[in-house]
Amino acid sequence: MKKITIIGAGIGGLTTAIALKKQGFEVEIFEQSKEFTNAGSGILLAPNAMQVFKTIAVYNDVLQMGNYVKRLKAVTKNLSTLSNMEYKKFEDEYGVKTIAIHRATLHKVLMSHLSDIPIHVNKKVESVYQENEEVQISFTDGSHHKTELLIGADGLHSPIRKSIFNNTSLRDSGQVCWRGISEIKLNGGLEEELNECWGKGKRFGFVRISYNQIYWFAVLNKKQYPDSNTNLTSAFELFHPTILNLIKSTPAEKIIHNEIWDLKPIENWFSGNICLLGDAAHATTPNMGQGAAQAIESALALSLCLKESPDNTQKAFQRYQELRKEKANYITNTSWRIGKIAQTNNTVLCILRNLISKVMPASVMEKQNKKVYDINTYSRPLI
Repeated sequence: MKKITIIGAGIGGLTTAIALKKQGFEVEIFEQSKEFTNAGSGILLAPNAMQVFKTIAVYNDVLQMGNYVKRLKAVTKNLSTLSNMEYKKFEDEYGVKTIAIHRATLHKVLMSHLSDIPIHVNKKVESVYQENEEVQISFTDGSHHKTELLIGADGLHSPIRKSIFNNTSLRDSGQVCWRGISEIKLNGGLEEELNECWGKGKRFGFVRISYNQIYWFAVLNKKQYPDSNTNLTSAFELFHPTILNLIKSTPAEKIIHNEIWDLKPIENWFSGNICLLGDAAHATTPNMGQGAAQAIESALALSLCLKESPDNTQKAFQRYQELRKEKANYITNTSWRIGKIAQTNNTVLCILRNLISKVMPASVMEKQNKKVYDINTYSRPLI
């Protein structure tokens, strides 16, 4: 079987390595970061991501290290319920639970399944060149690497994507996000659910990721709050006291600030012996909580396609794109629209948004989410 090099040791890259390893491929990973740290935020692993983890035998470890989430709720700034989606039906159908976990903890779980795979850090890509069925990679430290197949799992600003396509573009959502982890206790059922509070031009979400850790995120419109030093307590002063407590109990230096961008859906995900995966191929805004989940799905699909056509790379890459592109683009475009609606500054639209959320039948929500969570096309067990 061909040797495969993965650029990027994030969730997508590591999951891909595990899936390829189980299919018998020889894998090597290069990561630009100098080291892996415990910094970062939390993540919700929806049923589609957990199905993949079950297929590649990572599920039990993730289940043990994260927090079980029973429901997903949209609420007002005072925590009054607008909509409530129970995960029970999806648990019964797919045989998995939904888990919230610290990203660094998930990273360690994935790394523990790759103890025999070479992972090189401090390797930032400078250039990529294809010739004679071989890919040559040059790094900024002056080193070089040759491989038969290259998978670019190197994020939104992917150097690998830029090396094979010059017509892709990023989209600015006009929104900014603050993320933090607070060490306080939740009660009253809040510890078993993810809540997203909708205000006027602002949102705040939170979910427990471990016994004593709560992951939270705050989203504001960049026009009103362009400064990373925004006083979040002031911005959310009219929200429920629980939200203010989460902000106040998080050290300022540990709060992460980012602008929210995505990748405008692109036509092709591969060229020659180079293939893109995760944010490098289909970066989305976080409004559906599906960014990492889509990378995880792509990891499994790509590994199966390469296993089916180990001697025909183009056929494998084309089949992978056919399996994943439509759904990934649906997530990207739907998440973009949800972000605009949820983040509206218009008072009338806010009232209408909340009203629609309240009266929407649970069956409609379940149907919409089934489209996201279903991975039956490529969920057979790996051998």
